Amino acid sequence: MFIQHGVTAFASLRPAVRSIVCRSISSASLTVERQTDNSRFENRPPNHELVFGTTMSDHMLLAEWNQDSNWSAPRIIPYQDLKLSPASSCLHYGLQCFEGMKAYKSLGDPSLRLFRPEMNMKRLQSSMERLHMPGSDFDHNELISCIAELVKLDEKWIPYGDGYSLYIRPTVIATHRFLGLAAPTSLLLFVITSPVGPYYKTGFKPVRLTADSSYIRAWPGGTGNAKVGGNYAPTMKAQAEAARLGYSQNLWLFGPDDEITEVGAMNVFFYIFNRDTNRPELITAPLDRGDILPGVTRDSILYLARHWGDDIDVSERSLTMAELLEASADNRLIEAFGAGTAAVVTPTSCIRYKGKDIEIPATGELTKRLCDEITSIQYGKIEGPEGWSYRLN
Repeated sequence: MFIQHGVTAFASLRPAVRSIVCRSISSASLTVERQTDNSRFENRPPNHELVFGTTMSDHMLLAEWNQDSNWSAPRIIPYQDLKLSPASSCLHYGLQCFEGMKAYKSLGDPSLRLFRPEMNMKRLQSSMERLHMPGSDFDHNELISCIAELVKLDEKWIPYGDGYSLYIRPTVIATHRFLGLAAPTSLLLFVITSPVGPYYKTGFKPVRLTADSSYIRAWPGGTGNAKVGGNYAPTMKAQAEAARLGYSQNLWLFGPDDEITEVGAMNVFFYIFNRDTNRPELITAPLDRGDILPGVTRDSILYLARHWGDDIDVSERSLTMAELLEASADNRLIEAFGAGTAAVVTPTSCIRYKGKDIEIPATGELTKRLCDEITSIQYGKIEGPEGWSYRLN
């Protein structure tokens, strides 16, 4: 039986491990310490009772970086608490970033699959660079290989079936043990996993949004295009106020023209009939301003919609609430939905703006088609574009 203990994030590596260091993360140096106590798995909730992020699987991946020796050999160890100095800069200055990805049991063959993991590695690197974290030049394929070994080790934790998967949370925190705002001299990269079920247990349920919040999620020159914890904590109050008014999420706006940026913690899309071009148009906010997260699902939707050959214009451009109101008044607002890893796509049925509700048809055919296409690729029902499915076995 494994006895749970803390993991010191900066000075407690065993001598044999500390001597194995490299400039980048190396899967060839990966070591594995297996969990021998099966009680956590045996006592896990049944699949239909899984609540997002509350059940953790048996193992976790760790790799440390410090300025003297760069990256240590990665280790897979039994899942356990971390032990950090209370002066660690991640606790004081928000020096942490993370990713969200999933592993799937294919419904078309016996394989395990990741969905476009290279995009998650690219975004993790970008987030680290935005926080001026050292070690951001890690080899993407090497970290993916380490994550693949973690997933294969905990394969039994991956629930089978449509909507079920193993959520994967790679995280990097600064473990610099001194107060004072400075670039960190030590980091901990860890990856934990959690079995999850369908995001909507009662089906593909549309949500109601409010755009009346006085808060702003992100702005040009900020960190909106990075996946850092500091982007999420300030949204909690706005989310609570939206819930109090009977709405599921906030529709985030920016600027004097109320440009639409994101919804909750997701990218957002609108499908309208464009009066100027006399054509249907799928619209999402552009990335060039730096306040929009480059979502993996967002990118997948844009690619699919552009390659289907349908008579639809696909645009990455600013959309204002004034234009949306006009489209609604003219019956040209066809569909709206959010997009992200957790739910894939989330249809929108209503947006409150300046005290009035804008009703939106839901759930639309394009929303359902995109959801079906992406999930079918994720679960191996169909072959997607080359490189989208990363097979682990």
